[in-house]
Amino acid sequence: MKIYEKAPAKINLLLDVLRKRDDGFHEVEMIMTMVDLADRLEMEELHSDSIIISSQAGYIPLDEKNLAFQAARLIKDRYNVRKGVYIHLDKNIPVAAGLAGGSSDAAATLRGLNRLWELGISEDELCTLGAELGSDVPFCVTGGTALATGRGEKLERIANPPQCWVILAKPPINVSTADVYGKLRASELKRHPSAKDMLEAISSGSFADVCANLGNVLENVTLQLHPEVLQLKEIMQRLGSDGVLMSGSGPTVFGLVSKEAKVSRIYNGLRGFCKEVYVVRMLT
Repeated sequence: MKIYEKAPAKINLLLDVLRKRDDGFHEVEMIMTMVDLADRLEMEELHSDSIIISSQAGYIPLDEKNLAFQAARLIKDRYNVRKGVYIHLDKNIPVAAGLAGGSSDAAATLRGLNRLWELGISEDELCTLGAELGSDVPFCVTGGTALATGRGEKLERIANPPQCWVILAKPPINVSTADVYGKLRASELKRHPSAKDMLEAISSGSFADVCANLGNVLENVTLQLHPEVLQLKEIMQRLGSDGVLMSGSGPTVFGLVSKEAKVSRIYNGLRGFCKEVYVVRMLT
């Protein structure tokens, strides 16, 4: 039997860092939603007690460094599964892009192996497992739109934002999330985006208010380290995107667009600046 799982990318409509915690993590407040750009995973049981991962992408690790591998090993160890699994990972989400591609792959692996091996693990338990792998994994397990607090693992489901086009553009650089958080001085931040205002904008269904309340404090670090990300934001705004923000720790920038007539002009303009440009919809 084969199991198939979709692993969508996420974007941060809001990312605030409140303080650095005693455990070394940061206390965050994030509003996240998923978009229709996804990796696809195919899982098949092996008789041998091993984990084998393959992918058409030649630029990702296929061993213990891969989060899907780590998720498979975690679920095998935690639930004493003495079977193996072959996972084929069809990679479409850019790597190290601020779109939680690796976290979504891990979440899809947890969901898929729960079904493949008929383990009966609840969604809450899968989220708890996912938190051991990374702060974004619990959200990727549940999907939808959520307010995330703590280090990102405490989730409150909220209404989906107004439907729109999402244009994603990733410049040809990779950004380390750990490096960005390491350089952030949370206590020195002068301005914080308002989660309250964004929640009200989403609740009211106002696309204009959602765009007006986009915010990401990690831009303070990434835009200084990589001026091309700032340039990409400026180009996207100039081309007519209604709201523009860097997702996660970057370097991907997304533009929210309400009118389809604008989409091709923005897409073509961005393609002159970077090769990796995607036009998708929110998953609502």
